[in-house]
Amino acid sequence: MVFLLSDRINKMNKMRSEKTGSSDSVDSVHSVENNGSAPRTLPNSRKVYVSGKLHPDLKVPFRDISLASTKTMSDEIEVNEPLRVYDTSGPWGDPNVDVDVTCGLPPLRADWIRARGDVEEIEGRKVLPLDDGYLSERHAASRNDDNRKLSAIRNPQSAIPCRPLRAKPGKVVTQLWYARQGIVTPEMEFIAIRENLGKEELRSKDSQVEISPNDLHHRHSGSEPIENRKSKIGNPITPEFVRDEVARGRAIIPANINHPESEPMIIGRNFLVKINANIGNSAVASSIEEEVEKMRWATKWGADTVMDLSTGRNIHATREWIIRNSPVPIGTVPIYQALEKVGGRAEELTWEIYRDTLIEQAEQGVDYFTVHAGVLLRYIPLTKFSLHALGRDLRDHGRLRCQFFHRRRSQAGFNR
Repeated sequence: MVFLLSDRINKMNKMRSEKTGSSDSVDSVHSVENNGSAPRTLPNSRKVYVSGKLHPDLKVPFRDISLASTKTMSDEIEVNEPLRVYDTSGPWGDPNVDVDVTCGLPPLRADWIRARGDVEEIEGRKVLPLDDGYLSERHAASRNDDNRKLSAIRNPQSAIPCRPLRAKPGKVVTQLWYARQGIVTPEMEFIAIRENLGKEELRSKDSQVEISPNDLHHRHSGSEPIENRKSKIGNPITPEFVRDEVARGRAIIPANINHPESEPMIIGRNFLVKINANIGNSAVASSIEEEVEKMRWATKWGADTVMDLSTGRNIHATREWIIRNSPVPIGTVPIYQALEKVGGRAEELTWEIYRDTLIEQAEQGVDYFTVHAGVLLRYIPLTKFSLHALGRDLRDHGRLRCQFFHRRRSQAGFNR
């Protein structure tokens, strides 16, 4: 235990010694590629793509893992087919794609979004020093060496236009809206191909063949429906099935039109289980470089979504770098940044500040939010001695308690 603790302290000291002044610089972000800490290839596997049928230009990524041959009891060698798995690494996981962290990922969905003809460019909300935790431009520049570095931190040379998109008047641009209008979008076909994991090819070979109990596609009896609630997990997933599940409200597709770099994915009862990874800067050691690197490691090992829980300085800039380089949906807890804008004083938080933060993050490309809005004043005393409210939860409870008792409202802060 002593050795492990001392080793951790040495690592932390080393990280501190390598950080000169403010490490949130464009040079530090460049080193995400140069330090080789997140290799772009995985051993004994290769990235493959499957084309769409309704939308032939689709290229849905998978990873084929090579399997060793099996020696049977009769000393015969049985060759095993590659194992095809879901892949969330995006272009970062394809060594044949040239990706520059300072330019961001290619905007995969940009043409799909504009082809629907229901979006328009807007000037958008101006990025303010307060968004990154600074009182003024002068304050920000003094904390970031000079204006050149500050500009580079805030504005990565993204592959998409800087101006955000929004729905045209009278239009709705969510996948839920399209689904309820009977429209099968490219995102829905992309998801259908991805969720099937090649099972449609297995069925097309011979629909009568019995699947071995050792096969990954075998359905055990325990996975069959309870009572009359029949599960559709074993059925082929088609674009129409994806559309229907979203329209019924049983599944969601988090896909902000201002995050075209993301690869479509779905969360729902009749789809594959998804994994979320939480990242965020640390009071001990953190930088924009490290947050982008965390996102890349998370998606490399299979995270389907990533939540940026950063607080403190350069929140907006950090999130911009993460979103522009992320192939998966990015989520946030907006109240964290809203509280930074009022110096952490919950009693000064207003609906106008919170709403402005939501707009800021939506225009930036955040795909989903966690909103603390489920506690009434009369239940606050019950949380005082709650043993599970640790870490960030304890911090959030404390801030909400402060706001409740300061304003004596039935709900926290925003009862409009």
